[in-house]
Amino acid sequence: MTHILAIDQGTTSSRAIVFDRDMRISASAQEEFTQHFPDSGWVEHDPEEIWASTAGTCRAAIEKAGLSPADIAAIGITNQRETTLVWDRATGKPIYRAIVWQDRRTSAFCAELREAGHNKAITAKTGLLADPYFSGTKLKWILDYVEGARDRARRGELLFGTVDTWLIWKLTGGAAHVTDATNAARTMLYDIHNGRWSRTICDLFDIPMDMLPEVKDCAADFGVTRHDLFGREIPILGVAGDQQAATVGQACFEPGMLKSTYGTGCFALLNTGDTPVTSNNRLLTTIAYQLDGKPTYALEGSIFIAGAVVQWLRDGIKIIREAKETQPLAESADPHQEVILVPAFVGLGAPYWNADCRGAIYGLTRGSGPAEFARAALESVGYQTRDLLEAMQADMGGAGDAVLRVDGGMTASDWAMQFLSDIIDAPVDRPEVLETTALGAAWLAGQRAGVYPGMEEFAKGWMLDRTFTPTMDDATRNRKYAGWKRAVQATLSV
Repeated sequence: MTHILAIDQGTTSSRAIVFDRDMRISASAQEEFTQHFPDSGWVEHDPEEIWASTAGTCRAAIEKAGLSPADIAAIGITNQRETTLVWDRATGKPIYRAIVWQDRRTSAFCAELREAGHNKAITAKTGLLADPYFSGTKLKWILDYVEGARDRARRGELLFGTVDTWLIWKLTGGAAHVTDATNAARTMLYDIHNGRWSRTICDLFDIPMDMLPEVKDCAADFGVTRHDLFGREIPILGVAGDQQAATVGQACFEPGMLKSTYGTGCFALLNTGDTPVTSNNRLLTTIAYQLDGKPTYALEGSIFIAGAVVQWLRDGIKIIREAKETQPLAESADPHQEVILVPAFVGLGAPYWNADCRGAIYGLTRGSGPAEFARAALESVGYQTRDLLEAMQADMGGAGDAVLRVDGGMTASDWAMQFLSDIIDAPVDRPEVLETTALGAAWLAGQRAGVYPGMEEFAKGWMLDRTFTPTMDDATRNRKYAGWKRAVQATLSV
């Protein structure tokens, strides 16, 4: 048993990747699933579709690798974080669709929390802000608005979980109701300093604590799969939320190391070691990973729309058919036009944290077309990343001067990565293995299974594909970023 199966359950698709003994990809399978938008600012997924796509891609990846389940030593799971599910303990049937991390329906309740003065206590315990992004208020909404849900929860009939917990429940046939510390840390219900669910916050939200999962390390025994799924029981030995898994996959194990992942959203994490740093610039304090009962902390900046802006070009305004078309379009854009896109489709994340503003485009002329829209979309990701790094630099002093390790689908675009390096005025390192999120989950499971090496040797094996260095002059950089800041302020003031 020399291979590891990594489940990478994302916001728009489920993937399974088989890694060999040398942590190289043997095969992968991917399946998109339906996005539901039942109201303005609402985003939902069908939990059963998440499960079906995950199970299907797992079987397909093993088959494509030419392996049998007997070759798989363990499973590692990484997942879209904060997405909230509630299901019946006895039947396993969800009582409502999964409410996705992007969903903003609890904005009014979060405003009430802030106005009542609860934000400071929430931040002190959880490292988070009173924002709809996190799971706690989504769970409260389900208990409030699904008929009979709170009474059933009080009777112990319902279970809560983020996507990792749901998948483990399904994989184990309901034998394990568990999560890991990184996913727990994103719920707004978990005390990251004392390593336990917060009764104070659960009482504030009127959430019965019996419905919360057991919290484990990122590398731990999470249960074994049902025999009928793969023809044998396979242990689940690694779990981490997607951004924390990417931090592990990028080998950001030393304090001061910095990574940014460009998927549906963009998430920058700065390792702060065993010290949880409280941000003065509206960043989040979170758990980067937890091993052997010891948490390692991070500062995180969260951008809600990164790769999703390219999906909007494709599916929303239909000016491209494939994501790869954005690069040649951006390269052909009129350099004299300064079109700026603020992709606040579901509000703005760090460091603004405004759930109510919506997207806007500035600087349009009659000559503006698909090329200018594509360039503005890619540039918006660079601008938002600079917002995050400047906030980190202010909190830590010098963090913004670090080399930025990047991963995720958008990093395949040389144009986007060069603009990112230009606008942040710092080197950007792209690794050989872009699937660092899945790699992080695989390593967590693999080292637990005895297939992969320990942390130090794993970090030495990190391989660079290319470094992008700044080529933009200071005057252009400052002018363009000042234009972005004006556009953001105009969007926030509407």
